[in-house]
Amino acid sequence: MTNTYALCRAVSPAIADCELSFIGREPINVALAHLQHMDYVACLRKLGVTVIELPAEPSLPDSVFVEDTVLLFDELAVLTRPGAESRRFEVASIEAAFKLYRKVITRIEEPGTMDGGDVLRIGKRVFVGLSARSNQAAIDQLQAIVAEYGYTVTAVRTHECLHLKSAVTALSDDTVLINPDWVDVGVFADYRQIAIDSSEPHAANVVRIGTAILMPSSFPETLRRIEAAGFAVSTVDVSELQKAEGAVTCCSVLFNA
Repeated sequence: MTNTYALCRAVSPAIADCELSFIGREPINVALAHLQHMDYVACLRKLGVTVIELPAEPSLPDSVFVEDTVLLFDELAVLTRPGAESRRFEVASIEAAFKLYRKVITRIEEPGTMDGGDVLRIGKRVFVGLSARSNQAAIDQLQAIVAEYGYTVTAVRTHECLHLKSAVTALSDDTVLINPDWVDVGVFADYRQIAIDSSEPHAANVVRIGTAILMPSSFPETLRRIEAAGFAVSTVDVSELQKAEGAVTCCSVLFNA
């Protein structure tokens, strides 16, 4: 029997020193961020996910955003080389954790840079953002790594956002939630598209767990659109983590085992 797992890491006490690219710096209430992350983990468990929790990394401000450090496929794990140099120290502990769950572990090598937040997998199709954090060299490496397992990789240029999954995520195998201002909708022409409400530009980042959707509570108009399309949605307050340019996909690595 296959179970759904999520690897998460507690909030670093240094999160206020996080990397920022497309939003301004605001004070972060670290204690509240920790409580919100605990609520996020509780939501995952309520949705039937087995959560693996790693301890906080006090010297690594962005380390709660574990998604950026590794790509999980059914057949293997691919360790990334994050685009922000300060984040590359996060990868070692993630590698150690996944040795228990994947026999094949490989990695993106220099000069490639890639954040997991730029990688959207829908079935055997893998879309990768050409962004401030992920480059063509890494995309070429990923294509070479996963081709033997039947995956195809498509580069997608992003605009005015940190990652591809800031602009588009999958609600199901045939439906995506998308911000048309931040990514070319034509790339996803094979899918039914639900556009986010224009007043909520950051609302396209949601977590899909089976047929359930988990999204931030701060985007009520987009929530209504998703529910109107027939999806069951749970919400969680991640307002302090959003100040660190994070979102709900960033805080976990979902995989089956």
